[in-house]
Amino acid sequence: MTVIRASVVQACTAAFSFPDTLAKLRRLASVAKDEGAQLAVFPEAFVGGYPKESTFGAKVGTRTDEGRDEFARYYQAAVELPSPELTEIETVAREVGIFLVLGVIERDLGTLYCTAIFVDPIEGFVAKHRKLMPTAAERLIWGQGGPDTLAVVEKQFAPAVGNNEKFAKVKLTATICWENYMPLLRTFYYSKGTQIYCAPTVDARETWQSTMRHIALEGRCFVLSACQFAQRKDYPAERGFVEDDASRDPERVVIAGGSVILNPLGKVLAGPLLDREGVLTADLDLDDIARGKFDLDAVGHYARSDSGSLPVSYSGV
Repeated sequence: MTVIRASVVQACTAAFSFPDTLAKLRRLASVAKDEGAQLAVFPEAFVGGYPKESTFGAKVGTRTDEGRDEFARYYQAAVELPSPELTEIETVAREVGIFLVLGVIERDLGTLYCTAIFVDPIEGFVAKHRKLMPTAAERLIWGQGGPDTLAVVEKQFAPAVGNNEKFAKVKLTATICWENYMPLLRTFYYSKGTQIYCAPTVDARETWQSTMRHIALEGRCFVLSACQFAQRKDYPAERGFVEDDASRDPERVVIAGGSVILNPLGKVLAGPLLDREGVLTADLDLDDIARGKFDLDAVGHYARSDSGSLPVSYSGV
């Protein structure tokens, strides 16, 4: 038996404040560590924020000055890679002693990207993945990621529990929110041998649970999905919401969560967590991957590429 212990963290950004968000990162990473986790996955856009319901003053063919001002503030809240902010995130990983997969809004010249970063407690920042296709109105504020950031990170973890005598060398990937509905992207990661498939998101709908369960079964991998939980009070009063008096209630849930951990046969190991901030932790028995591939390997013995295939490769990877 080769077991590692992993957590998913359900929380939102401290809006427009990197120091406060960093403090939240440290606090919640420490909770995961106290539960024995060696790996913690944080939601999409945890650093920099997810501007749920915001319009940025845009309609087809028109933009407002107020919307441009809002984007400028959002732009300033993003982080560059590398940067002093990244160094502080590395410090959290090192001092807490935990591997982080963390959603950030990345600033690169004049463009923002929705990015997941991999931060090792010893080596620091080791890789990033930029969301390939922002969804719907996200395309107004984020650029498209490229194939040069389809990261597959190998990490060796020390034994986590009991008679677990083997060091666990695993392959980790991150697929952000609705990228998970891109079949060829999923297949690409399966073909690279992903074992811990991380899915940072802000999708709190019930249908997301079906998606995560399907991916666990299809890829015969562990799926760790971390979603934000956010209420109206977590956003500044001047945010560009379109809202009536009732929706200004500070307790109104804007993003409801649904973080979950599943094994390679689609069994729920922890969660889904709804309607509150929190940390879920579970033991991942890596032998379950082989148990699952006994009867289904989507890129191996179950592929039947002789009966027709599509190319699943990306230039630069």
